[in-house]
Amino acid sequence: MTDFTKALEIGRPPNIKNLFPNSQALIVSGKFIDRALIKKGSAMTIAANGRSHLVIRGALQAAQRANAAIIIEIARSEGGASAYCAINFWNIARQVDAVCNELGITIPVAIHADHYGIKKKDDIKGALVEIPTLFEAGVTSIAIDASHMPDDENLLASIELNSVIPKWAGLETEVGEIKGKEGLSTVEEALFLMQGLNANNIFPDWIALNNGSTHGIEASDQGIQVGLTSEIHEALSKYNVSGAQHGTSGNNSDRLREITSQTRTTKANVATALQMISWGLEVNDYGNAILDDAGNFIKVEGQGATEPMWQQMLDYAQSNGLKGGNFKKLNLPFENKLLGQPKEVRDRMAKLVEEFVHNLLVTVFNAKDTAGLALDTILETGSYDPGAKMDRIEEPDQWTRGKIMERAASIKSDKGPGGDFDD
Repeated sequence: MTDFTKALEIGRPPNIKNLFPNSQALIVSGKFIDRALIKKGSAMTIAANGRSHLVIRGALQAAQRANAAIIIEIARSEGGASAYCAINFWNIARQVDAVCNELGITIPVAIHADHYGIKKKDDIKGALVEIPTLFEAGVTSIAIDASHMPDDENLLASIELNSVIPKWAGLETEVGEIKGKEGLSTVEEALFLMQGLNANNIFPDWIALNNGSTHGIEASDQGIQVGLTSEIHEALSKYNVSGAQHGTSGNNSDRLREITSQTRTTKANVATALQMISWGLEVNDYGNAILDDAGNFIKVEGQGATEPMWQQMLDYAQSNGLKGGNFKKLNLPFENKLLGQPKEVRDRMAKLVEEFVHNLLVTVFNAKDTAGLALDTILETGSYDPGAKMDRIEEPDQWTRGKIMERAASIKSDKGPGGDFDD
């Protein structure tokens, strides 16, 4: 039995084995992906938002070339009950499994439900019903994002929802809603969240911060604040939690290398850049769309979608009042039309994504050859669950509901302006 065959046998979690009993795709817990990047050191991998089949295809081909462990994800806003993408929480694992088997992809892959947003207390009841269905559909990792709410409600929601998340699954938590330079996360807020979770025997693999990034198209060079990120990660070091970097699109390679080398980040979300690249739009070297003098996207002739198809997309956008970042809403109505293009067009769309992701993995994120490290961890563990990275160190009686609310009242923070910052 080869190492890969053994990893297939022991490393795939129960939901994946049940869904795909005869599969040769190594779909694993997000915990193994995080561990592989930690083993490599000063490394993070892409969490590619699979807004379309061709993006998923290109990202997986890139990871195979780089021999890199990878995460394929979709956020609740993109692929939840009110999806604007054809790829959603309930079909993304099937898409990944199919592509892996078709193309002979052998690197370890996690399926991540990103930004499972809880914006008010009333959302929790529905989430307790819906979250189990995501795991039934093949998700192997989830981000509970209650950062839209006050600190105590964020923590209490995360504690309550943990009851429906499998212990073996990758887990991401979030403090500070992602909204650019407004409402930046603080050490105090991050410590509060991690201490309260730890006291309740919840040990996240990742924490996401509002560290200056934005979702969608980066409108300025403000970007990720590396120093703030490093400061918060250092303050959380005893909780052995890795960083999850959101809003990566639009940050240049040098800044992303700094995040890789100077922080504890192992997961970097990339969404908008992959969408734009697949369509054949002109982008700069870090995936941010270049606009003409009139503020319009520039289509590169002979790349991505065909010119007539792009014109259809433009016409649809104009008739529906879609501009800038809201071009993301073209994903759902145009998925089948894009898949209905000739094979050479579909292939070049996926290839553009592959080249961009491969460059990120190898030259920016230092993720090359992390697939083998993830495989080693699976074999060393002998299980689909490597367990938590730490034990409880906080006293539960200091983190009761009442004491959580008392502690939160003393936190000084600026949540920034209200509004919809989802992508």
